[in-house]
Amino acid sequence: MKSKISAMMDGELAEAELAESMHALREDGVAIEAWREYHLISDALRDTQILSSGFSARFAARLEQEPAILAPAAAPKRAEHGRYRFPLAMAASVAGVALVGSIVYMQWQADPQVARAPVPVQAESVAVAMPKEADDYLRAHQNYSPRNSLQGVAPYVRTVSETPRSR
Repeated sequence: MKSKISAMMDGELAEAELAESMHALREDGVAIEAWREYHLISDALRDTQILSSGFSARFAARLEQEPAILAPAAAPKRAEHGRYRFPLAMAASVAGVALVGSIVYMQWQADPQVARAPVPVQAESVAVAMPKEADDYLRAHQNYSPRNSLQGVAPYVRTVSETPRSR
């Protein structure tokens, strides 16, 4: 019987044997004692705090003194505003549509000259030669370059650009 109680505690007992084990727990003192021992072992393995002696009896006595509430208390009634609810919602909807419509209408009627940005002035690019010390610096710090983390041929490709000369 102890093996069946252990299997029942682990949730591994078949449905047919479950009724037999429950009957044994109600009637057999050895089964009840095994049930308590297995729970004590489980609590010790899980490092569960052991309750003081007589806890179950004290808890059952306090639970019996609690009043039985069969239904929750009725919610308090709210004030009735039902007859004003629909007209207020309708007025708010009309006001919202009017506001959005007026904003769209004002943007549509706006002068297109106002919305144009000034034409930017073309800046002439100037090529500045890098100092010779820059080559030494770049070679010394090449390992820290983010391009080294790329895969394939990319680390070995040199990027070249050309600036068109103005006539």
